[in-house]
Amino acid sequence: MFEHIVLLKLNANFSTDRQEDIVKNALAFKDEIPGIVDISAGMNVTEEVEHKQGYTLGIRVTFEYQQACRDYNQHPLHLNLLQSIGPFVEGIVVMDYPIA
Repeated sequence: MFEHIVLLKLNANFSTDRQEDIVKNALAFKDEIPGIVDISAGMNVTEEVEHKQGYTLGIRVTFEYQQACRDYNQHPLHLNLLQSIGPFVEGIVVMDYPIA
């Protein structure tokens, strides 16, 4: 299996309601995009504010294998999500790794 983690820093013009919509849309990917084993997404509620660094939204996707992650990155639903939030993204961290 293969893990894909994304942390997003969205600017103040991207409301909390819109962030919640992004979470719902991302969670729907599991039923729509092949190769997804599990997905979680949510807004950052950490109490460790010294480590938050402005990142407000996190998405974790577990894939059957690495190629499924590559395919996901080009899937129209994923590309639409990226297009809808792109102008509001001030920072992004991506981490991918195989799961033993």
